[in-house]
Amino acid sequence: MTLSSGASRRQVLTVAATAATATLIAGAPARAAEAKGPKTWDLTVLGTSDTHGNVYNWDYYRDAEYDDSKHNDVGVAKLATLVNQIRAERRGRATLVLDAGDTIQGTPLATYYAKQEPITVTGETHPMAHAMNVLRYDAVTLGNHEFNYGLPLLAKWIEQLGFPALAANALNAKTGRPAYLPYVIKKVRLGGPDSPTINVGILGLTNPGSAIWDKANVEGRLIFADMIETAAKWVPIMRERGADLVIISAHGGDSGTSSYGPELPIENPVALIAQRVPGIDAILFGHAHAEVVEKFHTNEVTGEQVLTAEPSKWGQRLTRMDFTVQRVRGSWKVVAKRSSMLNTNTVVEDPAVLAAVRGQHAKTVNYVNTVVAQSSQELSAAASRYQDTPILDFINHVQTEVVTKALAGTAYASLPVLSIAAPFSRTAIFPQGDVRIRDVAGLYVFDNTLEAVVLSGAEVRTYLEFSAKYFQTVAAGGTVDPATISDPAVPDYNYDVFSGLDYDIDISKPVGQRITRLVLPGTDTPVAADARFVVAVNNYRRSGGGNFPGIVKTQVYNEQQEIRQLLIDWAQAKGVIDPADFFVPNWKLVREDVPVF
Repeated sequence: MTLSSGASRRQVLTVAATAATATLIAGAPARAAEAKGPKTWDLTVLGTSDTHGNVYNWDYYRDAEYDDSKHNDVGVAKLATLVNQIRAERRGRATLVLDAGDTIQGTPLATYYAKQEPITVTGETHPMAHAMNVLRYDAVTLGNHEFNYGLPLLAKWIEQLGFPALAANALNAKTGRPAYLPYVIKKVRLGGPDSPTINVGILGLTNPGSAIWDKANVEGRLIFADMIETAAKWVPIMRERGADLVIISAHGGDSGTSSYGPELPIENPVALIAQRVPGIDAILFGHAHAEVVEKFHTNEVTGEQVLTAEPSKWGQRLTRMDFTVQRVRGSWKVVAKRSSMLNTNTVVEDPAVLAAVRGQHAKTVNYVNTVVAQSSQELSAAASRYQDTPILDFINHVQTEVVTKALAGTAYASLPVLSIAAPFSRTAIFPQGDVRIRDVAGLYVFDNTLEAVVLSGAEVRTYLEFSAKYFQTVAAGGTVDPATISDPAVPDYNYDVFSGLDYDIDISKPVGQRITRLVLPGTDTPVAADARFVVAVNNYRRSGGGNFPGIVKTQVYNEQQEIRQLLIDWAQAKGVIDPADFFVPNWKLVREDVPVF
């Protein structure tokens, strides 16, 4: 078995392939089921997922305690309080805590220790390692966002963990063997010192989409195998090596669909894993940021019911799975299982977790409150999905400017430069006056880098038609409500706005026939099908994220510059953010040529 360079000695000792196991020995008296008949025991598995760098219940973009319309809370500190309550409630009886991935990306706190003071340079312990070690997880699965900052930083973070990181389907590209631990088997004592033990196998599956989304970091280094096939390979091995109960911790949703094309294995295969792979008792999953309290799937081979659950995102929820087991002819059998969901807004933050990350949190807060420029007026992203807004044009202007300068003197210098941006946030605002790093970060919330490719006029039109599927069809004369104007199946980040050409989107027409006007800027001259354009685009989209047509091409520009930092640098250099310098209204929604707004 091949381990990543960051695999710690602790992990090597716990890898199941060596038959080593960790032991949880409970000190409290066993509490067996009081019902008549064969004696039963119980086991609780707690699950988190998609914590995305949230430790404190804090919104770094607003510089305030986190809150939303449903009054959710976030963060590992809140999760820790719930976990500790359940551990106390169970008084030492077997309780495991797992995470299904996407841990080290998503907040300015996580970004700071990947970009401003990377742990690979400073050697400092990552805040998510601090927090999770205090909570005392038993295992974490690698999510696709774990690969965002490159393999060295991921390896360093894994090294800092006090528990194993799993990813059975992330394979070394040269050897074809697992690059990370595929699974562990935990020997868990079900009650007091004299109670029996049960071996719990935990298999980790990461998302194959990383091959697209982080191609620059993983190409030639890692291969991401099919999650279903990987489960089918490892579950029998875990059973053969003594696993009495098998739980999969999977970073993939349960819809059976993918946001990319058919060239990669399914992005969201959890239901299919449960149905097709025998020997699985339960699946904790993530990636879709959904709240799935309890869902059972019937295995097609055995007829057994497989329990699945997903605990939302950012530490807002904690999944609790409860299993009742009994000995049947010398083997353990699961006789009952169920799951429930706990809300972290019902508890206070755990002081030990807060203390472990307090200094890093404070440093991040100070950093994001650095003033970078003055805005001549308030700029809001609230309407950017359905109206041309200056704040989204700010992104496109900076991207266009950077690519234009970089291509000066090259074979592409004579081509017009277009730019693509997506409305990542509905709440981002540049206030009039001081604009801080957190304001820019709130507008551009992803750690994307800037690239550029060449598209033809025909490819631009096809791309725009694909993007326009974002909108619901509303007949001329019908009422248009901004709150319901978009198709709920298409996330905001998969709707793109172009700069550099003028175009209309007719939302009264069928998908694929909506770009009714596409002309050269400031003219009535239609864009020729064979025209050529340089298009500035982020690495996620250019690598195939969202499955947009025609954009997966060889880059003519790729200097690995983070777009968020380019926006900050531009603002600092100018000192003033004034729409007069960059706002060019060039697109609108229409119905029968009549503007919607």
